[in-house]
Amino acid sequence: MSNMNSEIRALEPKAVWNKFADLNAVPRPSKKEERVIAFMKDFGESLGLVTEIDKVGNVLIKKPATSGLEDCKTVVMQSHLDMVHQKNADTDFDFDAQGIEMYVDGDWVRAKGTTLGADNGLGVATIMAILESKEIAHPAIEALFTIDEETGMTGAKGLEGEWLTGDILLNLDTEEDDEIGVGCAGGIDVTARRSYAEEEVAQGKTAYTIAITGLNGGHSGMDIDKGLGNANKIMNRLLFDGFENFGLQISQIKGGSLRNAIPRESFATVVVDTIQAEAFEFEAKELIIGIKAELSVIDPDLTIEIKSTELPNTVMELGVQEGILKALYAAHNGVYRMSAAFPGLVEASNNIAKVTIENGEVIIECLTRSSVESSKHDLANKLRATFELTGCDVTASGDYPGWAPNMSSQILEVLDGLYQKLNGEKAHVAACHAGLECGILGQNYPEMDMISFGPTILGAHSPDERASISSTQKYWKFVLEILQHIPKK
Repeated sequence: MSNMNSEIRALEPKAVWNKFADLNAVPRPSKKEERVIAFMKDFGESLGLVTEIDKVGNVLIKKPATSGLEDCKTVVMQSHLDMVHQKNADTDFDFDAQGIEMYVDGDWVRAKGTTLGADNGLGVATIMAILESKEIAHPAIEALFTIDEETGMTGAKGLEGEWLTGDILLNLDTEEDDEIGVGCAGGIDVTARRSYAEEEVAQGKTAYTIAITGLNGGHSGMDIDKGLGNANKIMNRLLFDGFENFGLQISQIKGGSLRNAIPRESFATVVVDTIQAEAFEFEAKELIIGIKAELSVIDPDLTIEIKSTELPNTVMELGVQEGILKALYAAHNGVYRMSAAFPGLVEASNNIAKVTIENGEVIIECLTRSSVESSKHDLANKLRATFELTGCDVTASGDYPGWAPNMSSQILEVLDGLYQKLNGEKAHVAACHAGLECGILGQNYPEMDMISFGPTILGAHSPDERASISSTQKYWKFVLEILQHIPKK
């Protein structure tokens, strides 16, 4: 581990990569940020800077302006402390106890079989590097490190309205280095539940496990328009066909993991009449060939395995099973509406993220996103209606607003001009189909001028997550330039 980290620590800009390596040694799953909060508190206090923690766990570190920039507006530099914990099924790793194991692969920094935490660790590391530096010129800074961005934005939601005094917010959580973010989608968690009677498995049955693995997965916002395979939808096609034609019965399903990740894997245990077993296997194989062909371009490593297994003790009652299979087929997954205001931007979408059927309970978890509040609730209602038709109890939670673009923003003008000066071309000014904290922060700070940018990170929320080294260098120069060109008070 140490030799891998020394490889990372040698990268330029050293200030950023060293802070990233320090941060990645601290386990920091969403909802369990105690260690990283303590780490940031120690960091701020060790520099002799005013360091505060609010009641939800957000950390604020204040640094006065450097000489000559005292009359500029105060800047809030903001990133989130938590990271998505995803690993490959065959990777032995304890996120609660281990630091991320990083390595260099050409122009990319990657992690061994897990998410890297560049989302949003590189943003956190950038701010830490600026707080620690004695050379970097900057206006007065309020460094805001929020918690739990990935699973509910509770840090941003819990932020008090009087805590920050800054006029400009730089959110460092965008993942393409040629993009300046001016808007984002809001989200809402839709969860369907129902109970079912468990029936004993009758005589003359054959049991199978069905395993769907090898899908790319990805970010349920940024990647939702790429046509990626959804393991829960694929599994449902196999089960629906098996039920319709061979009376297949479900014993158990475990599909997907996190709401904000497109599901890569699903596992089921099912039962069919032994007399039908051969025909079921033959038809399933035919169906699998078709599904693999459909996804061959985008998900070439998709693997679907059907294997005989020991008979389970119980299966779902057929009435509930039929309803759930039909509801999952009907439930919307993927893009719901493209934006009319921003060509190429997904306005509204849904990710059927997690399907769990076991021990007499069905739980289906979705993340519905939209940059327009009314279409977000329209899609949430569509899902609710779909699942309520089959007797599910549907709840909506974790609702957070989008961030509406302000094209006449003063800080946008600054970044737009500086990007062009540094790179000889115009930046891509865009709204994104992901949840940034700006929409929520804007509720308590409606006058704050907000912008989002960052280095190029690919595969966020999946074990394929990787951060570009050359892009991080480009972005660091941009950050330093921005801090010297903040408008006067």
